[in-house]
Amino acid sequence: MAGFIEQLWDSIFTPGPTPSLLIATNVTFACLQLVLFILLIATYSVHFVVLSFLSGGLWWAINWFAAELNAAKAREEVEKARAEQRSARGTDDSETEVETIVSKSVPNTGSNEIEPVEQAGDLKLRVAERSSETKSAASTEDEWEKVSENEKDK
Repeated sequence: MAGFIEQLWDSIFTPGPTPSLLIATNVTFACLQLVLFILLIATYSVHFVVLSFLSGGLWWAINWFAAELNAAKAREEVEKARAEQRSARGTDDSETEVETIVSKSVPNTGSNEIEPVEQAGDLKLRVAERSSETKSAASTEDEWEKVSENEKDK
């Protein structure tokens, strides 16, 4: 029993559905169904029937999802094994290599009516002025200068 609890604790931190976590989940849902059945017999309330159906649906969905994850993991391992076998053989059956030759003389299909506008002003090169600083350090200093100027204006 102590070994199961240790495995359960470790499975909480392990991704995916582990066997000990699934066992604990199934035992918990079985106990919940038993309690709901006992309450149904004791009270004759239809609410416990509805809760039992909801609980059963959730129980089924959790087990279905865990089974799908395990199936996907198995498919992934099979694909990985096939890929390793293909790479060991040196051929890749799934892809076809195609060589494309691109000519360097591409005709100009764009419009000749629009010409690029040249820059009319001087641009500040912050990084060029302070070659020893990084780009982020230069912009951070400028932001502090703006804050200081705003405080002086008040």
